Amino acid sequence: MQSSKVIRLHEIPSGNAEIAGIASSQLCTSSGTGGNCGGGKRPDNLSPEVWDKVKNHPCYSESAHHHFARMHVAVAPACNIQCNYCNRKYDCSNESRPGVVSERLTPEQAAKKVMAVASRIPQMTVVGIAGPGDALANPEKTFRTFELISAFAPDIKLCLSTNGLLLPEYVDRIATLTIEHVTITINMVDPEIGQHIYPWIFFQHRRWEGIEASRILHQQQMKGLEMLTERGVLCKVNSVMIPGINDRHLIEVNKAVKERGAFLHNIMPLISEPEHGTVFGLRGLRGPSAQELKALQDECEGEMNVMRHCRQCRADAVGMLGEDRSAEFATEKVETMAVAYDADVRRRYQQLVERQRQNKLAETQAQLEHLPSTAQDIRIQVAVASKGDGKVNQHFGHANEFQVYEVSASGAKFIGHRRVDLYCQGGYDDEEALPTIIRALNDCHAVLVAKIGACPKSELAKAGIDPVEGHAFEFIEPAVIAYFSAYLQKIAAGEIVHAERGDAQIRQGAYTSAA
Repeated sequence: MQSSKVIRLHEIPSGNAEIAGIASSQLCTSSGTGGNCGGGKRPDNLSPEVWDKVKNHPCYSESAHHHFARMHVAVAPACNIQCNYCNRKYDCSNESRPGVVSERLTPEQAAKKVMAVASRIPQMTVVGIAGPGDALANPEKTFRTFELISAFAPDIKLCLSTNGLLLPEYVDRIATLTIEHVTITINMVDPEIGQHIYPWIFFQHRRWEGIEASRILHQQQMKGLEMLTERGVLCKVNSVMIPGINDRHLIEVNKAVKERGAFLHNIMPLISEPEHGTVFGLRGLRGPSAQELKALQDECEGEMNVMRHCRQCRADAVGMLGEDRSAEFATEKVETMAVAYDADVRRRYQQLVERQRQNKLAETQAQLEHLPSTAQDIRIQVAVASKGDGKVNQHFGHANEFQVYEVSASGAKFIGHRRVDLYCQGGYDDEEALPTIIRALNDCHAVLVAKIGACPKSELAKAGIDPVEGHAFEFIEPAVIAYFSAYLQKIAAGEIVHAERGDAQIRQGAYTSAA
């Protein structure tokens, strides 16, 4: 069977029968990525069947997000509920948040774009429909898009995101199309709280408001979640943490969705800058701090798996989590591309990633075995500048986010990312950005970077944050464990005294110039 073919995108037919014929004769028809492509060691609590679904999915696996890319296609403009934290924007390229797109696509345009992206980004393993409205409020566009993608690229996983209002109506169709991953945004299980988040919904040909609207939405969400999990569909629940409204209530949401079979809970911070034009933003509601978000995630993690690496992507995002390459694949560019979609190239890339992961696991285990015995009661947080591949490979001044790990005798655990303003502005340093970066990292003991200039190095040290270049281009997990080992050795030698870090240090003047 021929595994690759140059396809001029304007020649892709629109009929399902024709597409199925071309797909069966020209493209790889195996589903999934095969037994040789994986996510390192399978966790003990996951069956082989579930692990096969998540190991290369950048949203469902924290390990996978270092190596694999996702793509969102914006084919679903309509929405059937109003959220006070949402403001959809079209033809917008300068905001990175859900509900924002630069262009809306037809299903046929979306399929062409997927083929173009997959041929140039072999690590792209997942295509999702996340708006800019609600996927199931636009059912024909959504399912037509998935049908086209499945015919041409059966190795790509399909994802769907929804508010859940119409989910029970479409569960069977989701299962028939082998959509193995569904994300449901659930912000409440108490309509008394929900009425402060949702002004209205549109359901069964009429508009509902207030507590009645939230009651209907809650019932539909719970019913849909139960129906999906009964059919073996993996469900991720997204919840927006809104201080003063549902922040403590999300503990109850966490318990409720676990009882109904949700696989993963993603608790995201409210995005509330007034310039985005949301109701909450215009009212002046603040988003949670990184520390508040972590505390809630920690509390919920005892109940079920908690996602911490979400980047709250745009509805047309392309590339690795934390990056957006959608401008490279604008419709006018895609229409003229000659695409060589080669399933073998994609498999070979994924096999290479698997070997990288196994090497990283071995290095991590070796570092853990050499930790001093004094590690038992100590844990620290370490920030990392990384531009991908799971390595410490970015200059401090080029980072617009830092990945934060909690390190202890148990290993390195990813706990979140901190978005920051760029320090290096292409030829000069933005000195005003440095205090904000230090405040963002104030609870970290160290920051691992590929390189750092003398000025930020000095200021970080004054703030009690150790700037470290010695692990440049190493894998993140073994690097932060190696740093932790050296940290423990300094404690044992009496060179330093371990202390917890946090907001209090800023208030007490540990970095007075940042105040």
